[in-house]
Amino acid sequence: MIELTPLLDSKSNKALYIQLADYIKQEILTGRMKPNEKLPSKRKLSDHLGISLNTVQSAYDQLSSEGYVISEPRKGLFVTKMEDDIHINRVVTNYTESIKNQTQEVKIDFNSGKVDLDSFPYTIWRKLTMQSLYEDRGELLHIGDPQGELLLREQIASHLYTSRGVRCNANQIIIGAGTQVLIGLLHLIIGSDRIYGIENPGFHRTRITLEHRGAETVSIPLDEEGISVKALRNTKANVVYVTPSHQFPYGMILPISKRMELLKWAEETNSYIIEDDYDGEYRYKGKPIPSLQGLDSNESVIYLGTFSKSLIPSIRLSYIVLPSLLLKNYQDHFTIYKQTVSRLHQETLYRFMKEGHWQTHLNKMRTLYRKKHKTLLNAIDHYLGEKVQVVGEKSGLHIILEVKNKMKEQELINKAMDVGIKVYPYSIYYYGKMNCFPKILVGYGGLSEIEIKSGIRLLSKAWQN
Repeated sequence: MIELTPLLDSKSNKALYIQLADYIKQEILTGRMKPNEKLPSKRKLSDHLGISLNTVQSAYDQLSSEGYVISEPRKGLFVTKMEDDIHINRVVTNYTESIKNQTQEVKIDFNSGKVDLDSFPYTIWRKLTMQSLYEDRGELLHIGDPQGELLLREQIASHLYTSRGVRCNANQIIIGAGTQVLIGLLHLIIGSDRIYGIENPGFHRTRITLEHRGAETVSIPLDEEGISVKALRNTKANVVYVTPSHQFPYGMILPISKRMELLKWAEETNSYIIEDDYDGEYRYKGKPIPSLQGLDSNESVIYLGTFSKSLIPSIRLSYIVLPSLLLKNYQDHFTIYKQTVSRLHQETLYRFMKEGHWQTHLNKMRTLYRKKHKTLLNAIDHYLGEKVQVVGEKSGLHIILEVKNKMKEQELINKAMDVGIKVYPYSIYYYGKMNCFPKILVGYGGLSEIEIKSGIRLLSKAWQN
């Protein structure tokens, strides 16, 4: 049995199936796995590593698509014979590049998860935190409501209706410490017998969370408008996870016609839609499109939101809005799970919203990010021009760059690091083999306009062919 357990990191940004596939590649390239050697069965490796069959299957599919292994009917998967001298050179090169990337100084980090912390109202937040501590007379030190503080849930319900057209009351809302925590809870509430459709490309942390819980997942491709409902109908999925306001990572906004088509699918198949509105607050072109939940008349939509993008990520405060049938199931069976978010943070955010600071902060950040967004696109146009294609620029805090200079994805990342610029791979969000120009994820929320201009200028030099 291949000893893999110490090398798989569930907290890594790299999907488990990619980690597993990469490890087996190295075993093959270094000669530790010999030509024609049989790989362990999916079930045996799944049991040995404590990971899902889907994860092992995905890793094996990746190895097959890249030609590292071949399948023999009714016999299994076997290592492909390769040229020995090529193997050694590739391993040494990859190892060298890895060490170089770890030691290179990062001057500008285009991380999509960062926000503008300089604009956070620290003074107001500190004042409200102190008020919460002094005025509650110790009540916040006790265990709170499993669903989260009622007063905060009331504020969230009010905000969602006015800003996103979400129709709900405070009783339908459950607060949790981040999207992955709530996805795990949703899997319990919805039931383990469901099959989950995941956008491809899509948010890999959701897929991994579901697979760690033992859920069966299927990949649903995108078309030019977003998730392909036609492809969804050709699967057995009866829950689908979507990011309609700003598809992650590709960036398109699901048009109203497609939203109605998706709702019709849910109604006809008695299925659920998980609508992740992770940065729906930020839209730069066109009119606002209502949430799926606000259009839903059949209680098929579970709305998922977060304050990570619009406030600060470290608060770890997200929420779900449940339709009535799932709410009853939660209240009957799952209130045993205690609340995961600090009551102090909840109370502070309640006061922040109630006193109007939240809306003021949101308006300020929309203006600020709109300026940064414009600066980014202008810099790309000026320094990179026709060498790249910008994808997903209408909303959110990141874009995708499709780069047309004949470099591969990892080479683009390494060349950027040579000049101190950190950019991120698109491929980790894609399930399967890509046949297109390499793409790079570029986040800009946490950078100044000067840093954005400088970063793109340096990228243009790094990516010269």
